[in-house]
Amino acid sequence: MLVNATSGREAEPGVPSNGGSTSAVCQASTVAADGLPSVVTIAAGNGQSSGTGSGSIIADGGYVLTNDHVISVAAAGGQLTVRYSDGRTSPADIVGRDPLTDLAVIQAADAAVDRPIIQFGSSQSLAVGQPVVALGAPLGLTSTVTSGIVSALDRHVPVPGDGKTAHLVGAIQTDAAINPGNSGGALVDCDGQLVGVNTAIATVPNSAGQAGGGSVGLGFAIPVDLAQPIADELIATGTVTHYTLGMQVQRILPDAASAAGLPQGLFVLSVSPGGPAEQAGITSGDVVTQINGRPAVSTEQVTVAEISAKAGADVEITFERAGTSSTVTLRPERQS
Repeated sequence: MLVNATSGREAEPGVPSNGGSTSAVCQASTVAADGLPSVVTIAAGNGQSSGTGSGSIIADGGYVLTNDHVISVAAAGGQLTVRYSDGRTSPADIVGRDPLTDLAVIQAADAAVDRPIIQFGSSQSLAVGQPVVALGAPLGLTSTVTSGIVSALDRHVPVPGDGKTAHLVGAIQTDAAINPGNSGGALVDCDGQLVGVNTAIATVPNSAGQAGGGSVGLGFAIPVDLAQPIADELIATGTVTHYTLGMQVQRILPDAASAAGLPQGLFVLSVSPGGPAEQAGITSGDVVTQINGRPAVSTEQVTVAEISAKAGADVEITFERAGTSSTVTLRPERQS
């Protein structure tokens, strides 16, 4: 999956906890020896189209974490195959999908018996400048290893596809070379622990204005602290529970705001009875001016805040009503 634009903020550099390293590079050969047996190449097809990607074995029984866009072509009766690092293969089935976060879990028919499970790390402990290694199958080249550093943290990367935009929330930016086929593969720290799911790359337009196809040192991974609970829920139930702020909003264009005497922001079209927004005192007709301290300029910010609730995050909303500004804290609730 390719994207050609990013947004978000860089986190301040810091010293990682849990013994993380900020040396120049990882011992990639050691990381590869430990990590590659837990990484698979995924082939997906439906008779008319096909593609390859990557995944990581995350639990006993052959459960593999990957990107939804890697396996979506096989979602309607297609075929899935996983190839292990030793070249052996197994058919696989889809356990569950979450297109909104571009995550999915599949299960190898052979249960990945005697295959090692990748060890989970923590994306929360990452620091800008920390070395990382990407494991996967770029362009179908299985068991490929590339190394780099964490270039930035807390990126928001919208990724269009299958008629719906996925949102990479709190994404890890890395300059480890990532190309098509790396999607769904592992981004690991120097201890070989999973810290992210490689998902997207930014590309530079060519002379015709079209996106290029190769790595330019701007890769993005879904942080493991977001991916792990989603994967656990997919394994347990086959679905993912999403959260809501209980309000529908629409962006106010600058000209419309000026003509109506409204502040720039997001116009509240409606609120759900008894929902988080109503409980916090927000009503239809209010204008949301800030979300978590940032100017409210896009309805996608509400979606991002709702996805972030998977990690238990509250949302701070500043809104204006009749010229008076108020700030409230909302606790998103599970969608019914």
